[in-house]
Amino acid sequence: MSHYHCIVWIDHREAHVIEFNPDDSEASVIHPKSKHEHLHHKEGVIGSGNAPENHVYYQGVADAIKDAGEILIVGPSTAKLEFFKHLHTHAPAIAARVVSVESVDHPSDGQLLKFARHYFAADDRMRSQT
Repeated sequence: MSHYHCIVWIDHREAHVIEFNPDDSEASVIHPKSKHEHLHHKEGVIGSGNAPENHVYYQGVADAIKDAGEILIVGPSTAKLEFFKHLHTHAPAIAARVVSVESVDHPSDGQLLKFARHYFAADDRMRSQT
């Protein structure tokens, strides 16, 4: 079954991808190759102390959502913004289908799906008022 809408909850340790339509949903979880790859700050180091962005991880998430019609990106940290930036640079066709990037803490997949359905229902109502 085809799913038009997609929500991606992402942090530096995992991404929850839920593709859905009004009657059905399909969820998956994507992890970086190494579970120890995430941003960290090291005291006493010249520079920001941040590890470089994990482009392989972000590209894996991009590949998982490549067929979605409308995409909502959410998460608690800077990873959501880094992922969106990655899409603009490496997958502009996918970036063009991102409707919003929002801050969301750590919901369950059920809560995430409910949030996404509510978001897209409101978004669809706003678009029909032209």
